[in-house]
Amino acid sequence: MIAKQVLRSVSSQSIARSLMCAVLFAFFSSCAASAYAASKDTPAYGRLEISTKPAGYPIVIDGKPAGETTTTVRLIELPPGRHTVEILFPSKTRWVRPFNVIAGRKECITLNYRPRMVAVTRPSVKSPCPPYVVNVSAPANVSDGDLITFSADASNYTGSSPLTYKWTVSPASARIVGGAGTSAITVDSTGLSKQRITATLTTSDNQEDPRCRQSAQGSTNVAASAPPPVQAKKFDEFPSVAFDDDKARLDNLAIELQTNPGASGYIIVYSGRTSRPGTASRLGARAQSYLVTVRGIDMNHLVIIDGGYRERDYFELYFVPQGAAPPQPTPTVRPNDARPTKSTQPRRSRQR
Repeated sequence: MIAKQVLRSVSSQSIARSLMCAVLFAFFSSCAASAYAASKDTPAYGRLEISTKPAGYPIVIDGKPAGETTTTVRLIELPPGRHTVEILFPSKTRWVRPFNVIAGRKECITLNYRPRMVAVTRPSVKSPCPPYVVNVSAPANVSDGDLITFSADASNYTGSSPLTYKWTVSPASARIVGGAGTSAITVDSTGLSKQRITATLTTSDNQEDPRCRQSAQGSTNVAASAPPPVQAKKFDEFPSVAFDDDKARLDNLAIELQTNPGASGYIIVYSGRTSRPGTASRLGARAQSYLVTVRGIDMNHLVIIDGGYRERDYFELYFVPQGAAPPQPTPTVRPNDARPTKSTQPRRSRQR
């Protein structure tokens, strides 16, 4: 919002000057996209999403060139910690902002640079407070839980006293978590799904001259967060020593599958380094037969996987909800390192 400035001419000798000022609108937020974080158990990097209109402006991160901006979102991954981002605009205009990058979260930056002519009539007697314009910018939309940065621009202020910044936010449940008293604040949107957050700024000089007081607002809509992706869960893992022991562990998986009929059970079986050839296949078939014939589990909800080799005969049991990605084998012994042996007697089950 641009406040109108009206100046009276104090003498007939007033000089009209046209001043060119660069109006820079900045929109950005931290998007802790859960989908990004969910792609890794412990994300090692945070992410910046940068775009400008128009494109082609140099980016500098921590003092080092990082290419140029684009009109579409450009993704830059950074290690967690404090980083400084600069975007260089024409006429030596620089946008500089420090960011505390958090692993698994996103900082979204959108900048609109538009030169604008502002006609100002200056009186021959210097005004105690030169006229200036304040703009507040913010992203149009974020998700519940994102951190929103509201940024003020008063770059055409030329007064001798520094400006003071007083921010208020609504609704009352919105919290300012950083930047109070500065030209940019960070607001936590957690719990504000489907609401609109508005930040109101009042600027003034240190002398509290009413003629230096300006106000502006910026707003952001908060959308509901996307549900976390469904994932397979490792239910149990154990070395296969005797079939009676195996059955006790398989019984627990059967109970879980009967409680959740839409889910599937994945059983990954590994042969030991020195086990007989085909051990994993035999153990998997035996486990499947027990679950189907004794425990009544639908065969269509069981998947048996030969996982290769480990040091010992080994089971991994997974509970896989509908829509979850299936688990993958994790062998620890390469096939070339396995030394299968022949046995004259098959291993017997230990009776209960």
